[in-house]
Amino acid sequence: MKRWLARFALAGMVLAPLWVAEAGTVHGMVNNGTTGKPAAGVEVILIELQGGMQPVANTKSDAKGEFAFDNPGLGAHPMLVRAVYHGVNFHQPVPPGSSNVQVNIFESSTDAKIINVPSHVVVFQPNGSTLIVGEEYEIENKSRPSQAYFRADGNFDFSLPEKARLQQVAASGPTGMPVVQAPIDKKNNHYSIAYAFRPGASRVRYSYEIPYPGNTATVKISTIYPGGRLIVVAPPTVQVSGQGLAAGGQEQGMSVYGRDDVPAGTIVAVNLSGTAPPPDAGGGADQGQQGRDAQQGGGEAAGVGIQQVPGRLDVLKWPVIIGFLCVFALGAILLVRKPVVAVAGGVPLEESTVAANPEKTRSAAAFSSRSSPASGATSLAEVDAVIGTSLDALKERLFRLELRHQAGTISEEEYAQERARAEKVLRDLVRG
Repeated sequence: MKRWLARFALAGMVLAPLWVAEAGTVHGMVNNGTTGKPAAGVEVILIELQGGMQPVANTKSDAKGEFAFDNPGLGAHPMLVRAVYHGVNFHQPVPPGSSNVQVNIFESSTDAKIINVPSHVVVFQPNGSTLIVGEEYEIENKSRPSQAYFRADGNFDFSLPEKARLQQVAASGPTGMPVVQAPIDKKNNHYSIAYAFRPGASRVRYSYEIPYPGNTATVKISTIYPGGRLIVVAPPTVQVSGQGLAAGGQEQGMSVYGRDDVPAGTIVAVNLSGTAPPPDAGGGADQGQQGRDAQQGGGEAAGVGIQQVPGRLDVLKWPVIIGFLCVFALGAILLVRKPVVAVAGGVPLEESTVAANPEKTRSAAAFSSRSSPASGATSLAEVDAVIGTSLDALKERLFRLELRHQAGTISEEEYAQERARAEKVLRDLVRG
């Protein structure tokens, strides 16, 4: 037995340097998604995510668009590769175990017509005398040929209601990695961000707080982009009403309201009243930090502010809620993509949200269609129970992930990867 242990130890000593060498090297290529050709002479930066987003190495792509980095952090923990093309940043994650990476860059366009905004989700959460609000826009870029939509002076605009205090703005591209943005103040509660919207689906999320005296408020939501669906989400104990808003029942413990085809420039006054208990936040959190990336636009990597936070859960509770409620926002976005039916006396809403029996979702239908004849008699209630159990586990997973993120015990890159995996599971559950 000792002889076998000695052999294993010897093998480990021999192989360990090879593992370390492999872990410290990554080979990559910069590809121009507009031309479909490798991009030569592009500045490439390797970014360390632990302890803040700090550049640790830089190079340029060769004539074949290729580059390589050797760094001890590669393979040991998630890192990030940034390609700077014509002053615009394009990012690609490098998770542990990856030895190859491709960074797609695009020619930029300032034409806003290459994007559209199909959905706008607003999530409300009362917190005593304060109302926490999270808004999320989905942005689609279907440009042909493929281009990135970008303007250095701001290419995505949004407005806040009166007396709102902006907390944070983040944007994520097709890779799903959220990057905190520096808002450009356009005055009078109008803001913008400068972010390169690549082909595919991107999201912009921001959160703010407004006064909630007497547990009541009227929030005026501005719609800047035309033709999108407005989805309002709130706890069921909060009464919600607004011009054109149609109640769509409850989805995973949250009340959903919707309005289709909202014209640009419309101000939708949403009336809210009532209180809501905070989500069950069982568990602890350690001290840590939160990284912030600067706004897109410059080729120079900006420093990252590190904020130490106490380990007490009470301090983290409300920042966690904002991230956690994005789960419901994502679910609402997925719901609005389902077939639309007319609601008597109201605005058209998705079939899943207006049906008298909300358990009859496309997920259940897909589940049934995949079942064998022997399982064909499975009731919708049983299917819903299975889905509900999966969603409960998913919500617990996401809540703990948000705790780790706010406590600083998980890197931005690892957080983005875990969140992307969870969102994929959520999409599968909702779509069936």
